[in-house]
Amino acid sequence: MNDSPGWASPGSAPSDDNRTNGRTTDHQETDGQEQAARDTDHAETGIPRPSEPADDTAPSATWAAQQPPAARWSPPSPTGTGPTAPPPHSRWGSRAQGSGPSTGPGWNAPSQGPGWGGRPQGPGWGGPPPAAKPGVIPLRPLGIGEILDGAVSTMRAHWRTVLGITLVVSVIAQAVILLAQHFLLPDPPSIDGNATGSEALRQATESLRYSLLDLAPPLLVSMLATIFTTSVLTVVISRSVLGRPIALSEAWAEARPRLLPLLGLTLLLAVMGAAIMTAGILPGFLIGDTAGAGLALLGLLAATVVFLWLSVRFCLAAPALMLERQPIAASMRRSAKLVRGAWWRTFSILVLTQLLTLIIGLVIGIPFGLLAVGVDDGSLSSFLSGEATQFGWPFLIVSAIGDVAAAALTYPLSAGVMALLYVDQRIRREALDLDLARAAGLPGFDNGN
Repeated sequence: MNDSPGWASPGSAPSDDNRTNGRTTDHQETDGQEQAARDTDHAETGIPRPSEPADDTAPSATWAAQQPPAARWSPPSPTGTGPTAPPPHSRWGSRAQGSGPSTGPGWNAPSQGPGWGGRPQGPGWGGPPPAAKPGVIPLRPLGIGEILDGAVSTMRAHWRTVLGITLVVSVIAQAVILLAQHFLLPDPPSIDGNATGSEALRQATESLRYSLLDLAPPLLVSMLATIFTTSVLTVVISRSVLGRPIALSEAWAEARPRLLPLLGLTLLLAVMGAAIMTAGILPGFLIGDTAGAGLALLGLLAATVVFLWLSVRFCLAAPALMLERQPIAASMRRSAKLVRGAWWRTFSILVLTQLLTLIIGLVIGIPFGLLAVGVDDGSLSSFLSGEATQFGWPFLIVSAIGDVAAAALTYPLSAGVMALLYVDQRIRREALDLDLARAAGLPGFDNGN
């Protein structure tokens, strides 16, 4: 019998008790045969047998006829009444009821380490084992911090690919915006601060129209740039989850067939949003006067709520379209299914991401904006005088450089959070972590398991 720590105690399993009882019966039969033989020998030789002691507690000069196996004995109890058998199914490291400290290893010994019944410290003993992490995220449901950390870790691990696509797209986008603002936009309207009545209303309408025209090129170009960067960066992030490197050419080759469906999805969501907002404010404009203005305001609030709800509901459509290669309608249904029951959590993650991108944009954009105003004397004098500002080339160039620097950080962060949020929701609902572990080639997750 091996009494080293970590082994099961003797007699702890039912099969051990059966085997022990069998051995006891065999010992009894053997001892009875030997005793009969000794009686015959004594009768033949005339040598008397040693007499049995009268007191049961007195020590015996010979062994009794029936002895239990040695392995079932326990050390003497503190009262000195003699050996007592341990309770059935005793375990290593367990303390018998009503007994004091044990004196030998293996029998009710206090916890000294693994195998003695204490709580060993170390991975695999105190709780569930840590999740596998072949790439930038652990393969389990993620928290908000882990999603953000995974997006940043992807930027660090694949910085050549990430910066390559974001810088190229940002430079092209800012160049197009700069040229459109300088050559295509009309001159800003003059505003007379002393105008009243219909003249003031006309000037306000012209100023609003110019502002919309001024925002149209940046919005359109930024939407196209976001489509390109999102398509490529989603592929990069899907590889980074598995811990696999990927070159820019490989990411582009894999993302290129999905650009047109992604463009169609983006335009469909934009048209849907415009239709919702128009439906909300149009009745108020048709009514006119004060009641119409109040109705338009209420309609705008209601339309904003509906648009916000649908935007969160369909926010995972782009990752589903890219990674599952779903068509537009199917990707929207997939997004609605994944977000169902987790709308507020998804909304909070998106709001936090937009807040971080806004802070990054301000931290980078404000110094470049001040520098742009400083190098362009005309824009600074127009700004200080309150006149309509006509920006020159120095201002536009410096501002574009700042926008490129900000986009190089904000584009990967937004795309990374969106892709990892999609992965997290699929892990929570569809056990995607098992498929990812098999795809990463982790041991114990082969195709047979």
